[in-house]
Amino acid sequence: MPPPVTVERDGPVLLIGLNRPEKRNAVNLAALEALAKAYEVLGDDPGLRCGVLFGHGDHFSAGLDLAEVGPAVGAQGPGALSGGAKYDPFGVWGPQVPKPVVMAVSGIAYTLSIELALASDVVVAATGVRFRQLEVGRGILPFGGATMRAPARLGWGNAMRFLLTAEEFGAAEALRIGLVQEVVEPGAHVARARALAHLVAKQAPLGVQGTLANARVFEASGAGAAREHLVAQLTRAMQSEDAVEGMLSFVERREAVFKGT
Repeated sequence: MPPPVTVERDGPVLLIGLNRPEKRNAVNLAALEALAKAYEVLGDDPGLRCGVLFGHGDHFSAGLDLAEVGPAVGAQGPGALSGGAKYDPFGVWGPQVPKPVVMAVSGIAYTLSIELALASDVVVAATGVRFRQLEVGRGILPFGGATMRAPARLGWGNAMRFLLTAEEFGAAEALRIGLVQEVVEPGAHVARARALAHLVAKQAPLGVQGTLANARVFEASGAGAAREHLVAQLTRAMQSEDAVEGMLSFVERREAVFKGT
């Protein structure tokens, strides 16, 4: 049997692919576990600087395989989504991965697809993508972060428009409300996400991870906590070898080569 999630290194970028195309990449328990393990590899390997999340085949994901995952969530609670892993891909029931994730999405992108997009840092969509948060039409409610992140990031009305109606929306609407950052032709979305991930990976790792961490502190705890956190992050970055390299590359008019130290 093929793995439910593929993991491939592309230099400093980790490619993570949902791999149940015959099921429209519906995510079962094995896929959830494999996805969390892939995020752990991304977070803990010092040679990796950015991740790309995508779906094999024509669709990103039809959502959770509720026949299998539903009973587990009913018995264990929504924390079953992360399975007690070090990093929660949804960033709700456990810590978020400390490195950026660029997500590429196409075709059907229902329920957890939106929540993984909200947990990612940059999202590239193919034209023709079909988003839908349909839990309220099944008698439940979203539990992978949509109720918390969407109102803050997309605006209350924009969030409630798709959370409460369970209606489908496409790439143009997703771009308008800020769920995705770029829309490209079908088949180009993964390549564009990889290009953006490699662009992130070229930057100073301490700067990138510090920026990401500080923005998350602001989102979770507000400006006061973010200011205190920023002081520590900035001090660490300013004292790094990469900061010296950054200054030298500017003076010498060349591209910087960062080592993450």
